[in-house]
Amino acid sequence: MQYSQEDDHFPITRFESMLKTNDILFFDSSEFENIIHHYLEHGKIALAKRAIKLGLEQHPASINLKLFQVEILVIENKFKEADDLLDRLHNLEPTNEEIFIQKANVLSKQDQHQKAINTLLIAIDLSNTPEDDGDLYALVGMEYLFLDQYDNAIVYFKKCLESDTSDYTALHNIVYCYDFLNKNDEAIVFLNSFINKNPYCEVAWHQLGRQYFAINDYAKASTAFDFAIISDDTFVGAYIEKGKVLEKLKTYEEAIENYKITLALDDPTAFALLRIGRCYAKLKQEDLAIQFFKKAIDEDPLLDKGWIAITKFYMKRLNYQKALYYINKAVTIDSDHVLYWKLYASINKRLQFLEEAERGYKRALELGNYELDTWLNRTDVLITLGEFETATFNLLQATEFYPENAEVEYRLAGLYFTVHQAEEGRFHLKNATRLNFDYSFIISELFPQLLEQPMVKAIISEAKKTLN
Repeated sequence: MQYSQEDDHFPITRFESMLKTNDILFFDSSEFENIIHHYLEHGKIALAKRAIKLGLEQHPASINLKLFQVEILVIENKFKEADDLLDRLHNLEPTNEEIFIQKANVLSKQDQHQKAINTLLIAIDLSNTPEDDGDLYALVGMEYLFLDQYDNAIVYFKKCLESDTSDYTALHNIVYCYDFLNKNDEAIVFLNSFINKNPYCEVAWHQLGRQYFAINDYAKASTAFDFAIISDDTFVGAYIEKGKVLEKLKTYEEAIENYKITLALDDPTAFALLRIGRCYAKLKQEDLAIQFFKKAIDEDPLLDKGWIAITKFYMKRLNYQKALYYINKAVTIDSDHVLYWKLYASINKRLQFLEEAERGYKRALELGNYELDTWLNRTDVLITLGEFETATFNLLQATEFYPENAEVEYRLAGLYFTVHQAEEGRFHLKNATRLNFDYSFIISELFPQLLEQPMVKAIISEAKKTLN
């Protein structure tokens, strides 16, 4: 029940006035229920507890007020006390479905989801208004989600829709389950069936479009989003998805039109601005592309895709100074973003700022980016800097993730020969040629001075003969 704050008889105003003056005012039990519900919704637990205490003093036999007491105990993780109170309430009203709902909540909080489901099914059986059981079906569906039983969850979320066709949360949950199970075709069948009965449901059309998009049927996806827009011409999400489809179809001017509609309908989003920038880039309208990339990062400085897009835009055009300017700003905003550091390293390497390039690769590794190219690029920079010991240690770490890798082995061989550890160099070079002779060019590229060493020449020559 909604109350106006301006109403002189508004129970919350009276209740809070009572607390301030210490006067004792009478409220009927339903008013206490509304007051408690209000405080719980707004997270004001202490005030909710005060209202429950005073409510039970005035209405000691109220089951509903005691059920609110159970809710508080659950919030405070006092599950044993909550369970005991529910048992006492069940003895008083054994057919009260709300008691079973709260019992299921207690079980769910303790990860006893199957028991929670069984308890909710009892509540459904006890319900006097089966047509209003959508909320109970939703609770059962959520418990099945906790158990990763998506097919069972679908059954109950569908029951929610049977109770209320406008229950879009249930609709989203059904599609989520199909997505998780990679059952796009079944999701499409379900959504088409739902739309046949609810032809102007923009949410269903939107979800149908997403399913067609997932299976790369862009023509049908486009049609579905068109119907979503016909059903609700202010549906921002449909215009966004329609724009993404048009990008796939390479009709970038139309995609831009759809994204720009979203800017007119609602506050500009960094996502839409970024997509517009990408479309202009595809159309070779570079000034407009940069303009919208900049708008995207101004709108949301934390949008990593915006910084990456503008950095890569300049990299593709070989303008590494501009690319470095933007990636430096990105790193300043988020120093723990792996892709920022990889781009930072790559750009600095291109500009021959090798110490900074090495710093970037090292930071990427520290942040858990263990891709092979990160290890190898850092090694190559260290070799160029003459940091042979650090380069060797870096590669030995790489072998933990990429054992028996030819690219790693050739580099280790070259490093060991360079620091005159011939036996180790011989071992790794033999291993490298055994794994893949095609990568032997690594020696000539990174360690050309070794090509005249007799042992190196002999190992490579022997490996070449073996191949022939």
